[in-house]
This record gives sequence, C-alpha cells and structure tokens, in this order.
Amino acid sequence: MLVWERPEPPERPAPAPLSREAIVRAAVRLADADGLDAVSLRKVAGALDVGPMRLYGYIDTKEELLDLMVDAVYAGIRPEGDGWREVLRSHAETVRRAVHRHEWLADLLGGRPQLGPNTLASGNAVLTGLTDLDLDTAVPAISAVNAYVIGAVRREVGERRAERTSGLDRRQWQAAYGPYLERTFASGRFPAVESMVRDGPHLDAGETFRIGLEFLLDGIAARLSGGGSTPR
Repeated sequence: MLVWERPEPPERPAPAPLSREAIVRAAVRLADADGLDAVSLRKVAGALDVGPMRLYGYIDTKEELLDLMVDAVYAGIRPEGDGWREVLRSHAETVRRAVHRHEWLADLLGGRPQLGPNTLASGNAVLTGLTDLDLDTAVPAISAVNAYVIGAVRREVGERRAERTSGLDRRQWQAAYGPYLERTFASGRFPAVESMVRDGPHLDAGETFRIGLEFLLDGIAARLSGGGSTPR
C-alpha cells in the first residue's frame, strides 16, 4: 500500500506527539535550511526529539519522505486565470515561486509523475483550466511548459549554488573571467559569441524566465491558429 493510502499508526501516549504531517514539516525545515543532504529519518527524528524508530509506521523509507515533502509544497501550487494561456503562465510562475521558497524542490522535479493528493489536485487544476483545448494539444502543451520550467529553475538554482560555493556573485564572476574572454575574443574565432556578450541583452533571471515562457506560449498559440489543434 502506497504512503498516500496507508493509515498512520494509532495514537499512543508518548513524550512527544507525532504525525506524518509533523514529520514532513520537520523534513521541509531541514531541507530549506541545508538542502536535501540534511534530510534523513535520523535527522528528522532528532528535530522532533523522538527516537528514529518512532518514524517507521508513519514513513518506511527516505524516498517516501521525499514524495511527501514534494506533495506538501504542491499544496500551494494552484494555477489561476481564464483561458489556456493565463493558466499555463500562472502554473509556470507558481512552480518557480515554490522553488524560490524551497530550493531543494528543483532537485526533485521531473522524472516519474508525483502522485500525491496535492500534486494530483494541482494537475487537475491545470487541466480544468485548459478545457478550451482538446487533450491532444493540452497534454503536450503542459509537458512542454513543465519541461521549460524545470530547466529554467534548475539553472537559477545552479547559479545560486555557484555563488555560495565560489563566494562570487554574477557580476564578480563576470569581472573575474572578463580578461580571459577579451583574450579569447581577440583571436577572432568566436565572433557570434563575442557579439552576444558585447551587444546582446543582459537580462536578470526573472526577465529571462518570463521572456522564454512567452516564446513558448507564442509557439502554442501559433500552432492553434495554424490549425494544429481544435479548441473545444
């Protein structure tokens, strides 16, 4: 029986009350502070001031705990808007905000679908908002947006982690590598890259995300207007 369906152990007198929800909250706090490496059943038990064996029965494995953590975050991911474009934009932006609050979430997105109740409710809300499209278009459109969001937020998280590891923010890193690029561009071997660096737009992460998302939504709209799908 999956963790979503498995009942919790009956309540019993104990020095510290325990529940699956309390375990997940403690795990999320640990991950928010120090990343997924800080999450283990032993560390979660310590944060709750209980013995590790008390967690079994509520949660069997760390993989179950990670699934529950993702599902807890998805309780706050609900797209809004009228029409497919607003709903997909809202979904993308809401997932991105969730990753900004819980950086570790970027490491757990993708792969096999999450099947927790909150995650299913979020997916149901997206599909409900796309009832103006047939499923042959709605399903790949959602997949495309999800793939874009996962790639974008992982890049943002990677930049954050690089700043922490190197001690250099984006501008400091660019200044450190500037002389190398000047020498490399002087060779004339990479004129397109040189033009991008010198003359291209220098957008922050938020601008990059929003513009890229609009490009993707424009593509979906072009397919619809070109007869690639039939709106309902």
